[in-house]
Order: sequence, then structure tokens, then C-alpha cells
Amino acid sequence: MTTPAAAITAYWDAAAPDFDDEPDHGLRAADTRAAWASLLTAWLPSAPADVLDVGCGTGSLAELIAAAGHRVTGVDLSPRMIQRARSKVAASGLRGRFLVGDAALPPTGDEKFDVLLCRHLVWTLPDPHAALREWTGRVRPGGLLVLVEGRWREAGQSGTPYVAGADALPWHLGVTAADLADAVRPLVGGLRIERLSADAVLWGGPVTDERYALIARV
Repeated sequence: MTTPAAAITAYWDAAAPDFDDEPDHGLRAADTRAAWASLLTAWLPSAPADVLDVGCGTGSLAELIAAAGHRVTGVDLSPRMIQRARSKVAASGLRGRFLVGDAALPPTGDEKFDVLLCRHLVWTLPDPHAALREWTGRVRPGGLLVLVEGRWREAGQSGTPYVAGADALPWHLGVTAADLADAVRPLVGGLRIERLSADAVLWGGPVTDERYALIARV
């Protein structure tokens, strides 16, 4: 019998070859890439920082983070995603560390980071509240938690789960900014929400669902 973790890994491994075809995944268009680079510059410290990118996928954001002079560590459950992230960053002449592991419990031991970044991951987690507690514990005092998330479909809209059982996940349709803020607020010193839906360049075209970044000071 296939375990849920194995099924999830298999899904993302199979998705890896075509993952960057999505405009906001591969960041191949110059304007989309520049838009994400600008956001990261605004969110991350100006001085070189230790950044943990959980659920890093093929490493497109990690590449931008490394290009900005930061020390980036990427974690993803999918070995094929990690392989592509390593190749992408190396091909750009940059340095990064990429680890295969559960993003909800990053395999970085007792290390602390100045920033923990997560984009479009919490909807896949069986216990997002536990992951949020874990992530804030990985951030140095005064550091940042940066969550780029969204509510992908209207509540109640039917759809096929991406893997069997995924429709039972707490936030399988995504999470609203209000709900995520409620979950994060007790764990941090302060937070703000930046709305991102209206910036079509970020997504390679207009979107109608809720997309945002939550930036919190730990």
C-alpha cells in the first residue's frame, strides 16, 4: 500500500519536468522574473542573510535569493525538484544548498535562519498549524517569516484532489489571508499582509483568486 508521503513525493516528482512551464514557477519571462526579484528585495534584509526556502520546488525563488547575495537553503520533498533546483542555481554560477526532506520539518538540525520563505505550500500540509510553529522556531529572534499563499478556488467548488485523500487536508483549497494571519499572529511579534492578486505580471496573466504575502517579524 502506498503511503500518503510516497504518493505526494511521486506526484511532485512526476510534475518536476514540466513545473517551470507555469509562468510564476519557471520565471522565464523577463518581466515576471523581475517582478519576483523586486518583491524579494523589498521583503528580505539588505545585508546578506541566511534564508530557508521550504517547498523550494525547482529553485526559481532560491536562484533569485542567491543572486541577491543571500545564503539560501532549499528544502523539498521531491528529489527531482531538488535535482532541478541544484542544476538551475549552479548553471547561473551561484551557490545554494538543497536538501530532500519534509518542508514541514526541514532537515536542517538546530540551524537558525534570518528568513524562512514559503510559497504556495501550506495547502499541501496535513497539519499546517504544527508546521507554522516549527517554522517560527527555525527563525532567529528578529528574523522574518515570509509566506506567499492564496485561496485557490471558491469555497465549495468541486474538483479532483491532486492526490488521493488531498481533499481531506485542512487547507486543500488554499487559505485566506485572514485565516493564515489568525494562525500566525500568536507565534510572532507582528505581521502585515501584502495583496498580490492585482499584479498580473507576477502570475504571467490576470488572476481572479486571492493571492497575497504574509510577512511576520519573529
